[in-house]
Amino acid sequence: MNDQFKMNAKDLSVYYGDNHALKNVSLDMRENSVTALIGPSGCGKTTFLRCLNRMNDIILDVQVKGKVKLDGEDIYSPDADIVDIRRRVGMVFQKPNPFPKSIFENVAYGLKISGMGNKNEIRDRVEKSLKDAALWDEVKDRLNESAINMSGGQQQRLCIARALAVYPEVILMDEPASALDPISTAKIENLIQELKKKYTIIIVTHNMQQAARVSDYTAFFYMGDLIEYDETKVIFTNPHKKQTEDYITGRFG
Repeated sequence: MNDQFKMNAKDLSVYYGDNHALKNVSLDMRENSVTALIGPSGCGKTTFLRCLNRMNDIILDVQVKGKVKLDGEDIYSPDADIVDIRRRVGMVFQKPNPFPKSIFENVAYGLKISGMGNKNEIRDRVEKSLKDAALWDEVKDRLNESAINMSGGQQQRLCIARALAVYPEVILMDEPASALDPISTAKIENLIQELKKKYTIIIVTHNMQQAARVSDYTAFFYMGDLIEYDETKVIFTNPHKKQTEDYITGRFG
């Protein structure tokens, strides 16, 4: 496993108005590995995830304190380029959210708005991204069809391809399989294992078995606090905190 840290959160706190949603969380996320964020609903997992590419910026009355570093540089510093941060740190949401455009245009979208004009380059990048998202063989003959007509599992892999097209370094996933059937879920999980060879992945999941299957490291959140963080096998077989053990074994949550 890789000991290089790709992202670091230090004393990270988030307030939504008067609600202290995340409390002084410090967490180092390793390069080319999968870090799972687990914990009951409303514990701060998604809030933490959204801090990693400044998605919380778009929420009214939110206040973020502390530091988040990407390759050692604070993404919350005044001179940080938010557009570049969101290119380098891609996001895949809980529900597939393809644009009402063709399959091809969905993947090409980020390339075009970033100024890429070479049609051959765009075409090559779209093909590569669809291959990396394990979708190319299923859609290569219908790239001009609407993405809305795809199955839910295909739509989610399309959203992953869309994130990959702009060559991110980190991929954030917010319960990417929660709306999918078991077969589509297995495809997403297999894809995550492939993607971590090239990318750093941070995934929020409610599914304990999924966290155990796909992640190398697991962070357990509760009521805005980071309770425990360790290698996944330690968290699931020999956690150090009783609270973690109670959650893993289903005593609460």
